[in-house]
Amino acid sequence: MPDALLYYRRGPVDGDNGSMLRAFVEVDRATMGPERLAAKLTAYERLYRYVPVARGASRPCRNRRLRIGGGRYPLFPRVLFVLDGTGPAGVENRISALRAGAGLLARFPYDVPVLVALLADLLQHGPSAPVWRPVHDLGQRVRWTESGRWHT
Repeated sequence: MPDALLYYRRGPVDGDNGSMLRAFVEVDRATMGPERLAAKLTAYERLYRYVPVARGASRPCRNRRLRIGGGRYPLFPRVLFVLDGTGPAGVENRISALRAGAGLLARFPYDVPVLVALLADLLQHGPSAPVWRPVHDLGQRVRWTESGRWHT
């Protein structure tokens, strides 16, 4: 289970009427090791690949809507990691661990936006600012609300 579920309605952009965005939020205050933090990506990838089987059925259901915490999600939510509680070297170590973990997951970080940001950047610039870094391409800075053109 994520630390938080975020629901956000984006304003009208480029012919979009204001789509509903959802995100799983993981807040890391350096209370666990970098490897354990990166292992959360594996858990999300397993959840992403999970296909329910109806009771008594021998095949997976066609309706693959994800149910978590009482909610239903037609699309898998983005995964946002917020880092705090350590110095610059510790942050880079944790980001590197997330990058390495994402590298083991084939398509998951490309199919589902997996982003990381520092809590200090979020407080200074706001969560909608381009302070988020895709774990598979840490050189980019993006808004978490952007469509997926940077993660294909």
